This record gives sequence, structure tokens and C-alpha cells, in this order.
Amino acid sequence: MDWLRREFLKKALISTGVLAVPPWRRALGRQGKPMMFQPAYLKLDQSGELAKRSEALWKILGECQLCPRGCKVKRLAGEVKICRSDRRLKIASVGPHFGEERPLVGRHGSGTIFFSQCNLRCCFCQNWEIAHRGDGRHLSFGQLADGMLDLQRRGCHNINLVTPTHFVPHIVRALRIAVSKGLRLPLVYNTGGYESLATLKLLDGIVDIYMPDFKFQDGKYSHRFCAEAKDYPQVAATAIAEMHRQVGVLQTDEQGIATRGLIIRHLVMPQNTAGTDRFVRWVAEKLSPKTYVNLMDQYHPAHQAGQHPELARRITAAEWAQVLKWARAVGLENLAS
Repeated sequence: MDWLRREFLKKALISTGVLAVPPWRRALGRQGKPMMFQPAYLKLDQSGELAKRSEALWKILGECQLCPRGCKVKRLAGEVKICRSDRRLKIASVGPHFGEERPLVGRHGSGTIFFSQCNLRCCFCQNWEIAHRGDGRHLSFGQLADGMLDLQRRGCHNINLVTPTHFVPHIVRALRIAVSKGLRLPLVYNTGGYESLATLKLLDGIVDIYMPDFKFQDGKYSHRFCAEAKDYPQVAATAIAEMHRQVGVLQTDEQGIATRGLIIRHLVMPQNTAGTDRFVRWVAEKLSPKTYVNLMDQYHPAHQAGQHPELARRITAAEWAQVLKWARAVGLENLAS
């Protein structure tokens, strides 16, 4: 009887939101019955495939081609190029974050890890101190794993890897350590969208939630504003289509917390520089109208943006209203709120 009373009280507290359900227990099975959530990477770890992927990724650093720039720089020997990163792992911060999309944040926050430096290096970057200046400190794989586990202990709903592209081998090595110590949270791959298809295929079955930006639809702008990444629109479209193939439309549990799927961010820019009308049409036609899309209205001229007339102001109310009309016209059903 005491056990029954405890279970009844526990369920009552959960239903009213007083007591949080552990993130790894929130997925629903058949007929809406609770089941144990299993992040994608556990199967790969149990089969030994995660170890194989880790080794394959680490070898790429010998002549790095992790991202579409294909620098072939010898990072293991200490060489650096566009992303300014060598073999060492560098992280700016680790902690719960409450400014992300609602399905990631929930009540206890998204467990966010900000990696230093970036492979895209946009001139309007709002986190330029981290992405350009490289603020942060070097950590070991074990320290990164401990950081993931600490985020889990603090009740975060996921491990949110921000700007992870140039540190994918390091992340997977740390993930193996964290899994051996009990990590069970979904992984969020939070990227600028400039991703190598080969690298993404090595992440298939490791990442649960992809959250890419799709910044520009015209290569002349990505060339000017993103360190000469003229191929960005084509690369991002291919990469996001692969992400969608791997994880599909966003899935959430009974509390609205994301467990698997795709979230796309698009920063609306002055004078439709980002090509928002083409972006929303591409999502609806090439992916699915049900794709979770966050159209972001918070653009401001950060870092070096003021040096470019197209980027030197915020968007207007009329521009934002037009964006919403475009999104509705193509039938997007799942816009962030």
C-alpha cells in the first residue's frame, strides 16, 4: 500500500508539473504509454560502431576535410586555417540555456555547449567573441564528457552542441566516455548549415536532433559575408536534406520536449538579403510543410555588419509581416512560436 501511495503521489506531481520526469523517460510508446527513451547513439555504442566512427573521424584531422572548405590542413600536427582550430578541443561555455526553441528548453533548459571558433565566420555573427576571437579554454575529452554528464544531472533535456562542425571527432570521443558513465540525453547538432555530406553520414545514428541555420539562398551574399563561402546555398540545401533523411520531422514527448528530428533556423535580414521567400518555398517543397522552422526576427548589425549597406540596419515591421505572409502562402505548418 505504501508503494501504491508513493506511485500515485508521484504521478500526481508529474501531471501538475511540480515534479519533473527524467528526460530519458519521456518518450511515448503504443497507445500513449510511457516507455524508456533511448538516444540514437546507444545502439551504435552497443554494437561497436560508435568506436569505429570515432576512429574514422579522428583520421580526417590528419588532412582535415570535416567541412566543405576541404582545407586539408594537418590539424594533428598543429596546423590551422579557416576555423583556427588544431587538434585541441576548445570550449567557451557549458550550462543550461533557456533562450533556445521551446521544444529544446522545456522547464529545465537545453544543456548547451558552446565550441570556440567556427568554419563559416560570418561578418554579422552575434557570437563573434566566441566564433571569431576564439574565447574559451582547452579541455580534455574526459572534461567534455563530465560536462555532458553534469548537464544531465542538472535536469537539462538534451546536450546542445553549438558550432560543433570542426570538433566532431572530439565530440564523438567524449561521447563514448560519457555513455560509459550513463549519458542518456538526446544530442542536438546546432550548426550554421555549412556541413560536409561525408561528415554527416558518419553522424548518422549518433545525432538525435539536427538544428541547422539556412542563412542565404544566393551565393553572392554568402561569398561576401561568410568568408568567401560562395557554395553555401547549395551545400546547406544538400546537408539539410541529408539531416532530414536521417531524423525526419521533429518528434516531441507528451510534455512537448524534442526527442528526435529536424529544426531549421533562418535569420530574416534587411532587404530580403537572406532570400526568405525562396527559403520557405524550398522547405515546403523539398522537405515537408510539417518541418519545424524558426523564422528569427532578432537580426541586428553585430560585429562587422555595419560595414555593409545590406546589413547595416534591423528589419522593419513591414519586412517581418511580409515574411509571415510568405511562410503561410507556401503552407508551412510548424513555425516556432
